[in-house]
Amino acid sequence: MNTMSLEYLVKAPKEIKEKNGALILLHGYGSNEEDLFSFAPQLPEDVYVISVRAPYDLQPYGYAWYEITFDADENKFSNNEQAKESLQVISNFIDEISEKLPLDKSNISLIGFSQGAILSYGMAFTYPEKINKVVALSGYLNEQILPASYDVNQINHIDFFVSHGSQDQVIPVEWARKSQPYLEKLGLKVEYKEYPVGHGVAPQNFWDFKNWLEKI
Repeated sequence: MNTMSLEYLVKAPKEIKEKNGALILLHGYGSNEEDLFSFAPQLPEDVYVISVRAPYDLQPYGYAWYEITFDADENKFSNNEQAKESLQVISNFIDEISEKLPLDKSNISLIGFSQGAILSYGMAFTYPEKINKVVALSGYLNEQILPASYDVNQINHIDFFVSHGSQDQVIPVEWARKSQPYLEKLGLKVEYKEYPVGHGVAPQNFWDFKNWLEKI
């Protein structure tokens, strides 16, 4: 019986040591844990790759970290309270999976796509002690889900890789571009890249963030 708070898939490291780092994958709205897990065979072999399923079940298929609603004028609204609750759920999951697997708690990275990227930023500011790297793919930094106050000295160990498609029709590239100056103003380390694609991860984008993970 799975007593974990979230469903997940896991790929073990090639060599299991006393403790190994982990890459935790957070999928986008309407997807599931199998989506980003397709990256697993190409990701670094010395860490656990753990792909997590979001808690909200969307009908007829897929899952979400929080609701997105549209009004009559097609304006999009994010349920920020649900997003904050999902941050707590992800934090709890990291604690649970650290009990179940021999994880090096000082080497846990988040790779998030779209809604998962938005929550990866949120995790960095809300639970900075839990993670040391963030790969934010096709998302943006939503200040409304960040804590009202935070100590940047508790965050400055976290490195950020941020990327976006310049043709993204789902999340405008202008939103993503704001993240680099926001993070750099706080003195945080960030690498930002754009690719001539829509809302997705181009092959070059994948290799760039993989190389970044391996050199950081």
